[in-house]
Amino acid sequence: MRWLIYVAVAGPSLVLAGIGLSHPQELTADTARWWTNMHIILIPVFPLLAVAQWLLLRGTPAGLPGVLAWGARIAGWIYLGFYGALDTLAGIGTGWLVQNGVHSGGGHHGMAMDRDPVLNRLFEIGNDLGYVGAYAFVAASLLTSAVLVMRAGPKAIAGGVVLVAGSVAFSQWHIYWPRGVASQLAIAIGFALLAWSLDGVRRAVPAAG
Repeated sequence: MRWLIYVAVAGPSLVLAGIGLSHPQELTADTARWWTNMHIILIPVFPLLAVAQWLLLRGTPAGLPGVLAWGARIAGWIYLGFYGALDTLAGIGTGWLVQNGVHSGGGHHGMAMDRDPVLNRLFEIGNDLGYVGAYAFVAASLLTSAVLVMRAGPKAIAGGVVLVAGSVAFSQWHIYWPRGVASQLAIAIGFALLAWSLDGVRRAVPAAG
């Protein structure tokens, strides 16, 4: 049943990559319905990235690895809350307003002069909160990778490097095609490689860490 671990840790990123292929590049009256519905679909999916890290960290022994593991878990928890706020405000909120007649102007990043000020404000606060969550995810990926390198040795390095690189790209490009989609594919590969690195490693008895 080891394959279930690979599905659990890599599956969410693959789903996000697939959804990202259809992510509208701009919020307009024509794309507003899918923009809204897509971000509703994403509500239960984004948190699974942190769950994947927690699965990889399960059974971490006490001591230094335990401290780092708990840092990774806490960073993942911060990601959960703040990135969810981005999804709700800049995704569902803005899409719903445009569906109900608020002028969308053009674009989705930063301020748009021809866009309703309410949308600008929602994008602004949503992006600010989203960056907190995204950078927390980068921190969680770094700490998770460090713990698994300590636990599994050099065979975990490749997975850690790919995971961190994908996490940094995710922090800048969300899941937009093409870079955001590529970031999710990298995260999926990184998670899978880290899970592979744990194969054959004697599972320690779970402790305070």
